[in-house]
Amino acid sequence: MDPAVAPIDFRTDPSRYKHWKLSTENGVAYLTMDVNEDGGLKPGYKLKLNSYDLGVDIELADAVHRLRFEHPEIGAVVIRSQRDRIFCSGANINMLGLSTHDHKVNFCKFTNETRLAIEDASSQSGQTYICSINGIAAGGGYELALACEQILLADDGSSAVSLPELPLLAVLPGTGGLTRLVDKRMVRRDHADFFCTTAEGLRGKRAREWRLVDQLIPPSKLVEQTQKIAEEVAAKSSRPKDAKGIALPTVERQIDGDTLRYANLTVEIDREGRSAKFRLNGPSSAPPDDVHAAGAAFWPLALAREFDDAMMHLRLNETEIGTWVLTSQGDAALVEAYDAVLAQNADDWLIREIVLYWKRTLKRLDVSSRSLIALVEPGSCFTGTLLEIALAADRSYMLDGVFEGSNLPAATVRLTDMNFGPYPMGNGLTRLSTRFLNDPGHVETLRDQAREPLDAGAADEAGLVTFTPDDIDWEDEVRLAIEERAGFSPDGLIGMEANLRFPGPETMETKIFARLSAWQNWIFQRPNATGPEGALKLYGTGKQSKYDRKRA
Repeated sequence: MDPAVAPIDFRTDPSRYKHWKLSTENGVAYLTMDVNEDGGLKPGYKLKLNSYDLGVDIELADAVHRLRFEHPEIGAVVIRSQRDRIFCSGANINMLGLSTHDHKVNFCKFTNETRLAIEDASSQSGQTYICSINGIAAGGGYELALACEQILLADDGSSAVSLPELPLLAVLPGTGGLTRLVDKRMVRRDHADFFCTTAEGLRGKRAREWRLVDQLIPPSKLVEQTQKIAEEVAAKSSRPKDAKGIALPTVERQIDGDTLRYANLTVEIDREGRSAKFRLNGPSSAPPDDVHAAGAAFWPLALAREFDDAMMHLRLNETEIGTWVLTSQGDAALVEAYDAVLAQNADDWLIREIVLYWKRTLKRLDVSSRSLIALVEPGSCFTGTLLEIALAADRSYMLDGVFEGSNLPAATVRLTDMNFGPYPMGNGLTRLSTRFLNDPGHVETLRDQAREPLDAGAADEAGLVTFTPDDIDWEDEVRLAIEERAGFSPDGLIGMEANLRFPGPETMETKIFARLSAWQNWIFQRPNATGPEGALKLYGTGKQSKYDRKRA
């Protein structure tokens, strides 16, 4: 990270929002977009026409997350605009033109994760999202609408939805717009083709008939009808309307040189080796009697928030740190005890949200464009929920035996009920089922070994780790693995890892990320888009782009 550049901080709260207003009424939350033109994350561009940059989306992601924990009474969320006749014009073009390639792709990835979190809230948490469009919803603005369960459009002859990236910028919708059109809204392919090549988009009757929106509402009644629809949806929600939420204070983090310190997590960066070592600490005490009273300090929630923040910090601020080494430390029995609380209280709204948050955090790990190496050493506590982190790794090393001179017992891993369903990957399968696609029956066999401490030999036989070197070979094997990773092409590794991590069934989610990692990554670097005479560079200048017409 360049010490002269302030790091991007993903920690925020409603009192610090520059671009969104959050209000609640009658079981409905209203997220109103009112982007501050001068509030860009970096200098050099203005966020006109409710266009957005990463800073706008950081606030949206925080609001989506915060509503789930702080507002159990909310059963519907309306996303709308404060601006007259403009909903959102999408990602700011000047920002994209000024951004480095890695920032553009990481921005798109985070933005899509936010859209997926919206969809997860609608499908899993009983907080249904509704988009009320009062004007133009273009590009990323319409992609935001596509993440909602209902899209309401003002029927005024001018309000429209569009995905104009191809005709105007020579790129693609960056946050899953194409896939959501045909996979989620099931828009006919020929209709989608016309829609995505028409810069001005579609409005009114045709937009509804082609399934691009759900309802047309006269502009004079849009506010009233949106409220009525949202309150009806909220009334049907299963969320506990009289429950009390928990506060989510700012995640405490200290950056000391190349070390990030949290209460339950430490990350040490090795710049020469281009790697970062994560050490996740297990709980220091038994689970509390009252999880609600513990609130954000409840160990699984506290660690998930810290792990999530650390990953985002490294993704955007430490792009040359290409390998994440994942370790843990603590009492495996205590981790198992917390997992038991999660498994046995799955019907409790707060426990459900904590489990869903771990699911999303683990998915963020899955799609991070970093090499992931897990080390299971004496003193580790890769149990249940934490074992998912090791299972997410591209490869894992478990010490067979103990280190000479150490009084720590031999390393073990332990399965719990949390490994068999609550944390599906983007492909819809658990990490165990993904791991053993060739032998689904083996996953059921592993259920019989749940809660048993498995040493290196047993873990290897069970297929839970990749290599089990002894004390003599440990240091050399681990060092060579990390050094080898640093010597490969980062582009090649990103492509290889993205291909290998998601075997099995395709879902809308895996399609989006596969295409984001490959096609958008490629198109963002092509001269037709980003060259001196490319469409993205010349946008707004009045000059005509010059394309290389060869099809590749």
